[in-house]
Amino acid sequence: MSDDRESRVALVTGGLRGLGRAMSLGLAKAGHPVVAVGHIESDVAEITAEAEKIGAGKRFHPLVADLREKNECDRVVAESRERFGRVDILVNNAGLTFTYIDPARFRRNSLQRFWMVGDEIVDNVIATNYLAADRLTRRVAPEMIDRRWGRIVNVTTKLDTMNRVGTHPYGASKAALEMATEVWAKDAVDTGLTVNIVNPGAGANTPGMAEEMRKASAEGRVSRLVEPDEMVPPLLYVVSTAADEVNGWRFDANLWNPDLPPGEAAWLAGRPAGFVFHPHQDLPTAP
Repeated sequence: MSDDRESRVALVTGGLRGLGRAMSLGLAKAGHPVVAVGHIESDVAEITAEAEKIGAGKRFHPLVADLREKNECDRVVAESRERFGRVDILVNNAGLTFTYIDPARFRRNSLQRFWMVGDEIVDNVIATNYLAADRLTRRVAPEMIDRRWGRIVNVTTKLDTMNRVGTHPYGASKAALEMATEVWAKDAVDTGLTVNIVNPGAGANTPGMAEEMRKASAEGRVSRLVEPDEMVPPLLYVVSTAADEVNGWRFDANLWNPDLPPGEAAWLAGRPAGFVFHPHQDLPTAP
């Protein structure tokens, strides 16, 4: 397998629906072989048909797995290598959100507080939103570093969502992944591996979004919901060779202007990962 852009294999978790589906198909349309991992078997047929429509059928592999289990993480990586030879790009997008943690959240006036959340929910959210990303990243990073090229792309959330009342354990899981991004990026300096974040930057219009939230957005009571396809332009930039020196950054899709050259759009939409604000002018690829 050659080392040009089209040969770089992407593994996308939560890749069969919502944001992950858009990113999986966006990568495939751009020429990347893609392994799209999800946990709902019925999503496979629909996304396979979509991949066929864009001419990516042979380089698109949907896979059903339970990433809460470490042996399933091992299986996903092994099957990705068996199918396409290696993993060059890992998009850690899988996540359990508020509609799992608190299904009635948008239908009542009170929020669920942390002491009201059961052990099973906490365990499942942390395992899916953080531990799966950690395990998969540690499994694929060594081969990326050996080849002196690789991309880890994490999907976290807005900082003011992480610390908002009634977000436990979602906010905690995403805060862990946010800080891990900063640490992993520092560890990866000068290795050829980069670690960055691509976020919606606001609520996303995904299948798991409650109808009440869609109504509130349409009425202007909350910010505009981000469409899943808006994640694709910043993702394609981050995984491109143009971003070889971009490491430890987060890019919010709602701030990304697709009409601008990617480097300029990144300059305007990016800021360092983590919890300390730094001016975006520090971005190494200024326009």
